[in-house]
Amino acid sequence: MAGFEMTDIRNRILCALPENSLSALMPHLRQVELSSRKVLVQTNERPLHAYFIESGLASMIAMSADGESVEVGHIGFEGMSAAHTVLGTDTTPNRTFVQVAGHGYALPIDCLRELADSDALLLELLLRYNHYAALQLANSALANARYSINERLSRWLLMVHDRLLRDDLPLTHEFLALMLGVRRSGITNELHVLEGIHAIRATRGNVRILDRAKLEAIAAGSYGMPELIYEDLFRKPLNGVSRSR
Repeated sequence: MAGFEMTDIRNRILCALPENSLSALMPHLRQVELSSRKVLVQTNERPLHAYFIESGLASMIAMSADGESVEVGHIGFEGMSAAHTVLGTDTTPNRTFVQVAGHGYALPIDCLRELADSDALLLELLLRYNHYAALQLANSALANARYSINERLSRWLLMVHDRLLRDDLPLTHEFLALMLGVRRSGITNELHVLEGIHAIRATRGNVRILDRAKLEAIAAGSYGMPELIYEDLFRKPLNGVSRSR
């Protein structure tokens, strides 16, 4: 790829790979723009590519047979789409689409599987990411069952903040309601509460983080455990191989 160097990479999965594993991937990676609402994984369809996100935000949505839906995961520069394909399955009932526009690298699924079959370190890292994603999903189920809308909203804003690395989050009330599976009026009320304590400022189509520590205090135990485990998983050497990058 012209103009594409290892030092350009921001995606944390790719950055965690040993240099020889990343070198094997590079000829197959294609830089792509990820426009808002672009579908990365369609329900019950085999994806053609895995996307390693460099900037922006994607949402994974669980869909029921009767049309109900709720967000069950985020993907930013820490992750990839179509991670389920690494586990030997082609399709998933979940749908993944771009929520906040950005860019990333596309890798053909067949190529991903072939390289993972021949590179134990790449496979290990992809399995670590799948483990983290499963933990994040479990934590979302816990939050939905045991925490208030205010706590869940704070957790959700923190997760978006983690991935976008900026204080202005381009989010509408309608979209927040969809992501949390609650009524729009409920989201509006809770945003007003967070504004009242000067944790955020909400305007049309945007939520600005003013005081992250206040959001963390409100989210309490609903946020943080999977994030700590992610850092641990991606800090540990792969099968004892230290990382020079």
